[in-house]
Amino acid sequence: MMVGILAVLFAIGSASLVQNYLIVEEHGRLAYPESMAITEALVASESGGDSLKFLGIGFGIGGLITMVTTQVFGWLNNMITYTGNSFYRWKMSTEVNPMLAGIGFVVGIDVALTMFAGSILSNFAVVPLVSYFTQMAGGSAHVWNNAALHISQMGVDDVAGSYVKYIGAGMMLCGGIIGAIKLIPVIWTSIKKVINARNSATEEKNALGVIALMLSVILIFVAGFIISGSFLVALIGGILSLLLALLFVIVSARLAGTIGCSNAPVSGMTIASLVIMTLAFVSMGWTNQNYSEILLLFGVFIVTAISVGGGYMQTQKVNYMIGGSNREMMKYYMIAGIVGVFTVVGTTVILAPQLQMTGSNPPFGLPQANLIATLTTGIMSGNLPWIMVIVGIVMAIVLWMLDLPIMTVALGFYLPISTTSIILVGALLKLIVDKTTKGEALKAKRIQSGVSLSSGLIAGGSIIGLIGIILHVTGLLKDASPKGFAAGNAMGIIILIVLAVAIVVPLYMIKKIEDRKPSDENEG
Repeated sequence: MMVGILAVLFAIGSASLVQNYLIVEEHGRLAYPESMAITEALVASESGGDSLKFLGIGFGIGGLITMVTTQVFGWLNNMITYTGNSFYRWKMSTEVNPMLAGIGFVVGIDVALTMFAGSILSNFAVVPLVSYFTQMAGGSAHVWNNAALHISQMGVDDVAGSYVKYIGAGMMLCGGIIGAIKLIPVIWTSIKKVINARNSATEEKNALGVIALMLSVILIFVAGFIISGSFLVALIGGILSLLLALLFVIVSARLAGTIGCSNAPVSGMTIASLVIMTLAFVSMGWTNQNYSEILLLFGVFIVTAISVGGGYMQTQKVNYMIGGSNREMMKYYMIAGIVGVFTVVGTTVILAPQLQMTGSNPPFGLPQANLIATLTTGIMSGNLPWIMVIVGIVMAIVLWMLDLPIMTVALGFYLPISTTSIILVGALLKLIVDKTTKGEALKAKRIQSGVSLSSGLIAGGSIIGLIGIILHVTGLLKDASPKGFAAGNAMGIIILIVLAVAIVVPLYMIKKIEDRKPSDENEG
């Protein structure tokens, strides 16, 4: 619990160093889709009118589709999947998720297409290439993290999960480092502003963020010593975890502006961090069970900081949009974060018996936790696909040399193509509305209404999805799967068409309403 609280303080303090740059100076370039959704909801609730109407339409669409699909009642399949498992092995998949479609509409075609390009590279180039060589493997060779699975028997998902995913982790690690280096001048400028602000009455002071940052930096070493009983472990573990947390808090804060927090690859950034942390522990000879537990505690600090950093920046973007106080928001977010730590730890303690269950059908599958456990064990034992991680680093360097957005491509490479493809669908719908609308005033009206509608999609999908999770976890709603026609790709395609039509038709109706107004007035 202490580690989590320190992570909250560190994340808020370090994110505040780049807050002005990411929120103010990058305004218009970083979309902050989920922040836009929250802002639209707040504005619509006060002003009403068209914003509230389209927000409500989006909420209804998002909530209804989420309710009938696998996230809640499980009546209809919303996953469209086609896989090639013969000569050229590939996978194309789309999750018909209203929330992700709304995010795509907000972020636009450039970001969505760049992310999707990363997914194309992964699923239609790297996966087939690795699969080609797996078919040549001998019968006795098995997958590095699954002794029961022979390499020659690997399917597309096995290749992606056991090998290609680590290329994405390497890309994010390298991209994060390059991005952090680029932001060093911004961080330094922010620190100087904080120092000079004590004599300035014109700038809002960031003393709270600096205090939180300094306090967490000092106490993480103290916590490391208390937990490990070793000054050297506390020193090395503390320095590495602070540097990695700082690096990926900045990355997470920026990704919040790209695709929002809900879809940020927190696990990928955690994996990249643990690779470095575990390597350091192995090089020092700290490989027994006790050191593994200490390593995971430092990992908890990093992953909590990553999560809080993105959420904090997203919240401050809303605060900026509505003209709130930066200091007040920081204070209350800090309180909320600490309360969240108590809540998460308490929930974990309550669910501990179920979380510890294993077997073929445990109550909680915990795929990312199992992946991280396999990762750390693999490094400790010297059994990890390092080639894949290094390839990812090299690919990130090539992207940097070509002046391409490393993290956006890496994000698409790491995330499932089912996620990036539906984001692209949302962006394409926005592009269609933009290109087929004549007249700048009408175009602006439709796009703005589309943002409001997309905000409703995000809100509806998120809230109804969360309710569904609660109902499933508490046992009030039993897990169900679609059957027959409702379980096939055809149903997913139908839902996709319904979603697309439900998004664009209300926007095109704006013109019809405007066309009727003059005649209505003449009749009066």
